[in-house]
Amino acid sequence: MKNLVEHLSQYASYHRDPRNIATHFIGIPMIVVAVTVLLSRPGLELGGIRLSPAFAAALASVWFYLRLDLRFGVLMSALLGACLWAGQALAVQGTSVWLVAGLGLFFIGWVIQFVGHYYEGRKPAFVDDISGLIVGPLFVVAELAFMLGLRPELKAAVEHNAGPVAIRQKKAVV
Repeated sequence: MKNLVEHLSQYASYHRDPRNIATHFIGIPMIVVAVTVLLSRPGLELGGIRLSPAFAAALASVWFYLRLDLRFGVLMSALLGACLWAGQALAVQGTSVWLVAGLGLFFIGWVIQFVGHYYEGRKPAFVDDISGLIVGPLFVVAELAFMLGLRPELKAAVEHNAGPVAIRQKKAVV
């Protein structure tokens, strides 16, 4: 299994333009919430816990994140817990509210992602490696930590492997 630096470096290599990173701060949370909303139906109550496909996916994701890094894993657990709460709140609404919220967030989130990749001039990371779908939310959390001056050793390792963040210049057409 790849370690944290390897996963973040591979994902970061597709995300070095700050405009692309900025779109990921909006698009990825929208997509994660959308998936949680959509997977919150069907479900069943067992001992006061709502079991649904969303719960199972969140549990598997938390296991992945905790294996990579305890600090990020705990934070991702809390964030996924909030997504589960939002997903459940929307899943108990009428079918049209549930679907519009889930599909709307999903569609808009991906549009925002593709706008970012237009600036990057590169396809999304998951096209080449499906693990990019689970690493993306962690990348956003790591980038926020870097912006706050946290985990400088991790930031240095990722930038050493993926390069610095810089605005990509479009090639002139002659």
